[in-house]
Amino acid sequence: MTNRLVSSLLAVIALACNGPLGLLPGGKLTGESRPTPSDWNGVAKSGTVQLETRPEAPYSVNISYRVLDGVLYINAGDTETQWVKNIAVDPNVLLRMNGALYSLRAQRVSDPAEIARFGKEWTSQSMFLRDPANFDEVWVYRLASR
Repeated sequence: MTNRLVSSLLAVIALACNGPLGLLPGGKLTGESRPTPSDWNGVAKSGTVQLETRPEAPYSVNISYRVLDGVLYINAGDTETQWVKNIAVDPNVLLRMNGALYSLRAQRVSDPAEIARFGKEWTSQSMFLRDPANFDEVWVYRLASR
C-alpha cells in the first residue's frame, strides 16, 4: 500500500469512530451534553477520557485524567502537545466521559504547590508515570465550568 492510501484509510477510520482512535487524534466528539458537576468526586479517581480542543476545527484525543479534591486535572507532562497548543489559543474544551459531554474551560496550573500536590497523586497511579513537579516546564490543567 502507498503512504497516501494508508493515510486515507487511517483518516476514514478516525472519522468513523466519532473521536480519537487509540493514539490517533480525531475530530468532533458527540454525546449527550450534561451540566458540569460541582465537583468530580462522583467519578473514578483516574481513567481515560476524550478531550476536544479547537472548536472551529475540532481536534480530539484520548487522555488520562486524575481527580484531586473534587477537581478534574489533565496532564501533558513536559511535552507541549498539539492539544496543549490548541488550548493556548482557545481554552474552551469539550470532555467526553462515559458518553456524556461536558463544556469546560482548561486552566493551566502554574502554582508549584498545586503541581506538587497533583504530582504526588498522579505518580501514585503507576511507577511509570513521571512527576510533573520535577520538570522545568509543565502543562497540567484543571478543568472547570465555562
